[in-house]
Amino acid sequence: MSEHRLPPESDAKHPVRTALTVMLSVVLVAALAAGGYLWHLARTFDSGKQTLTGALPAGSPQKDPAAGDSQNFLLIGSDSRDPGSDNARSDTMMLVNIPADGSGVYVMSIMRDTWVDVPGHGANKINAAMALGGVSLTVETVQELFDVPIDHVVVIDFEGFKGLTDSLGGVTLENHTAFTSREPGAEYFAAGSIRVQGESALKYVRERYAFADGDYQRVRNQQAFVRGLLNGIMARGTLLNPVKVNEIVGGMSPYLSVDEGLDAVAAGRLGVSLRKVGPEDVHMFTLPNEGVGTSPDGQSIVLPDYAAIAEIGAALDGGTMAGYPGASGAGKG
Repeated sequence: MSEHRLPPESDAKHPVRTALTVMLSVVLVAALAAGGYLWHLARTFDSGKQTLTGALPAGSPQKDPAAGDSQNFLLIGSDSRDPGSDNARSDTMMLVNIPADGSGVYVMSIMRDTWVDVPGHGANKINAAMALGGVSLTVETVQELFDVPIDHVVVIDFEGFKGLTDSLGGVTLENHTAFTSREPGAEYFAAGSIRVQGESALKYVRERYAFADGDYQRVRNQQAFVRGLLNGIMARGTLLNPVKVNEIVGGMSPYLSVDEGLDAVAAGRLGVSLRKVGPEDVHMFTLPNEGVGTSPDGQSIVLPDYAAIAEIGAALDGGTMAGYPGASGAGKG
């Protein structure tokens, strides 16, 4: 077992991001301060990523005029290299809202065992939608849950996640709960500031059996990872260095699968709209729920809090996520 304590102040480059999770956050933030370099940066992104045909379902909910030009992204961490395969599961899911004025970014984790209605398949865990109908059904499930449209979707598989973290040099994060991973090749992750990359980063964001509250702590760790990623990308002038920005986007894009509409132009425009966003403007929280329970067929599930879901849906529809109380504590460890 190896302890991943961060050595004293290091000049090693920081960057990388969560199964996801959330990989698009890097693209959005990376494009940010490129100025006249944006065109080349967008082309780098466009040439590397894979396009998902038909990822956004027909008949999506209409966007409320009050939402203006706000955008909703669904970030999916898949356990399969082929998001459309019959056995793919969305191991990580985050709904990202970017207000029309580009004043911040709201990142909401959705517990993978949340018991919801999967269109055409009835009640099921939300992560089953990927296996039942691929990315399109996953998007449709989230859209129906909140009654809002998803503008773009980004998928990264876990093998790609390892390659991505290696290519970007690792991420420094604040780990609040020390633990030893239970997967083969167990590793110890100390409490405090640590740096992870490659296989270690994957173990960090996937581990759940080491915790008494399982997936709840895993989601917190995934958020800590994304927060550390963004802090590293935004800090110390990284975004002002065209070479570093190009390395980040070029190293990341080959591991992303995105919808047809998320091309170089769309990514570039979004980057410009976020030019004033800093780490303190990225708000992270988890979709509220009513605890764990058991499904009629005996599965352990997370019970949805429909009152909170309705409140969040209304905030997304009205372009008022900044006023949603549950997001006010985001950004904290």
